[in-house]
Amino acid sequence: MRHDQAYSGNVFIASSEDYASAKAVIYGMPMDYTVSFRPGSRFGPARIREVSIGLEEYSPYLDRGLEEVAYFDAGDLLLPFGNAARSLDLIGEYVKGLLAEGKFPLGLGGEHLVSWPVIREVYARYPDLAIIHIDAHADLREHYEGEPLSHSTPIRKASVLMGGKNIYQFGIRSGSREEFEYARKEVNFYPFDVLEPLRQVLPELKGRPVYVTIDIDVLDPSAAPGTGTAEAGGITSKELLAAIHAIARSEVQVVGADVVEVAPVYDPTEQTQIVAAKLVREMLLGFVK
Repeated sequence: MRHDQAYSGNVFIASSEDYASAKAVIYGMPMDYTVSFRPGSRFGPARIREVSIGLEEYSPYLDRGLEEVAYFDAGDLLLPFGNAARSLDLIGEYVKGLLAEGKFPLGLGGEHLVSWPVIREVYARYPDLAIIHIDAHADLREHYEGEPLSHSTPIRKASVLMGGKNIYQFGIRSGSREEFEYARKEVNFYPFDVLEPLRQVLPELKGRPVYVTIDIDVLDPSAAPGTGTAEAGGITSKELLAAIHAIARSEVQVVGADVVEVAPVYDPTEQTQIVAAKLVREMLLGFVK
């Protein structure tokens, strides 16, 4: 699979045309085959790119501009519609290639299951990996109605693979009783809030490689209604931006990241995708050194 072109289409604002010199690669994972409520997140990556044109290239938070980061937008991966297992394999193969070429993978989802093959490949390259998972949902089920390939299972799969104590969960406010019991016992679990517990945790992750996965539904539906499984009681976009900045200013080594579960059809105001585009800008400027 070529890594310099996944799909021809709109690109994220200020993307370089030179893959070879890029430090980071944005790529889309347009899959929503296993969602438990509303589909539509397969259209998220394309729309995030389209609305990015409304952003300034300069971040006053980080005093840095996109012209200072060499990144390439490869577009969306071509995934076989409806075939979750093959799609996950293709995502894993693509990210493995990016990592082999020294690129920082920045993925756009798509449902949250797409993070699983990415985490698997990043962990294979960084065996001391830690995960920062920011989400409304625990995603710790072993299966959903008997199906292990579900957007409610990726963090459980990661926990089994790399050990739950290498996973740090923030903002969780929804899940089964069993998931919450598992989380309190097996992972580093900080439900309901994000910024303050994250600030407390970051010093213990000093020097470690970290993968950051953000589900847009960690935001309250009033800030981000365009998602498949909206959950009341979430955080503000201001707090989520501050969390990204806290990670960026810490001494962790971010080695990859994603933003998932943007479903544009449920937000005609486009505020969800506009928020997501700004998150991507801040992640590029904060995480790609």
